[in-house]
Amino acid sequence: MYVVKSPLSDADLKTVTEALQGALVDLVDLSLVAKQIHWNVVGPRFRSVHLQLDEVVDTARLHSDTVAERASALGVPPDGRAATVAAGSGIGAVPDGWVKDVDAVGTLVQALGAVIARMRERVAATAEADPVSQDIFITITADLEKHHWMFQAENG
Repeated sequence: MYVVKSPLSDADLKTVTEALQGALVDLVDLSLVAKQIHWNVVGPRFRSVHLQLDEVVDTARLHSDTVAERASALGVPPDGRAATVAAGSGIGAVPDGWVKDVDAVGTLVQALGAVIARMRERVAATAEADPVSQDIFITITADLEKHHWMFQAENG
């Protein structure tokens, strides 16, 4: 059932739908990973890493809403359910229990790197199909790369 009709062709809509849904899954999982580590980080840099993780959570949540609303605007129902996120995320498993600050930073560097790589693929995939969605992916990628840089610098 289509409540909203997309202005895109069926082929372009398929490409954009896959990109938007994949981005939604990655962003929801990134927010969960960062929050999980935020709750469990320990070590001499606890406070700075703890606060930095919340910045990633805020960024991921903001962009996940933008992505989901773009999908809706194109007539595609976004799916951010836990099972969908768990099945489709490109982020690896996060350690349980307390996480030393240096390991927390390393985990975020890896998680951000994985999401950035997939976002860059989405930028390329949507260039012709939908420059509006591509612009969203470019903005998300820039913001995530800034966090990636800062976490890499954190561990020097």
